[in-house]
Amino acid sequence: MTTTGTRVRQVTAFESHGVGVELDSSEGRRRILAGVDLRVADGEFLTVMGRSGAGKTTLLRVLGGLLAPTRGSEVRFQGRPVDGPPDGAVFVFQNYAASLLPWRTVERNVALGLERRMAKAEIRARVAEALAMVGLADRANDYPWRLSGGMQQRVQLARALAVRPSALLMDEPFGALDAMTKGALQDQLLGVRQRTGATVVFVTHDIDEAVYLSDRIVVLDGSPATIAREFEVDLPRPRHQLTTKERPEFLEVRRAVYDAIVDGHD
Repeated sequence: MTTTGTRVRQVTAFESHGVGVELDSSEGRRRILAGVDLRVADGEFLTVMGRSGAGKTTLLRVLGGLLAPTRGSEVRFQGRPVDGPPDGAVFVFQNYAASLLPWRTVERNVALGLERRMAKAEIRARVAEALAMVGLADRANDYPWRLSGGMQQRVQLARALAVRPSALLMDEPFGALDAMTKGALQDQLLGVRQRTGATVVFVTHDIDEAVYLSDRIVVLDGSPATIAREFEVDLPRPRHQLTTKERPEFLEVRRAVYDAIVDGHD
């Protein structure tokens, strides 16, 4: 259950070699990441974990072309060098309220990434499909401020899905939600991933969430950080919020990930 990459994967979505990142701080330039080698298979659900400040979001931003790594680093998406946000990869952030335009309806928020790119009929069809996938088909004409936090996050996810991405980069998307809403959205995300086959790179501090969702978990550690541990999650799918979390295999991986993050040892 805690092997280091023994599962054979043939097609690569994201790939990084020797990735380093330096950022400005109050004390001058600070090395955040160094020597990060990572391969994410097409269709894989990979979660990135680590202590606060370990560089999880930094790595996600590098993979998605929002942040340039140091010279000599190599980052590729579907075999092509990443130089700015690549086509086919979409971000979903934690702050759903700031990501939605309050003066636009749900339908028009979801359509935002499609406008001026295709005919209106195609936009309407894609928006309807995306809203159906996240269970909001009946809320298309509402405004975001009329929706709960969980529903607003579904709108943000629907907007990402409307462009039919091959990869979702998700930065603690459920971190601000209550436990029941979080569980419902976790299951919604797994259903979407099953239907679309999208690759997911997911950042969270929640160990239970990571084990429940993932095919594989990597843990960042060190200063500057690199990938210190890797865990395969071989739990059967589909998964269930209660029965999956009661399985001995779930508890075994959960404990191992906890030890790697909190104690820094096996």
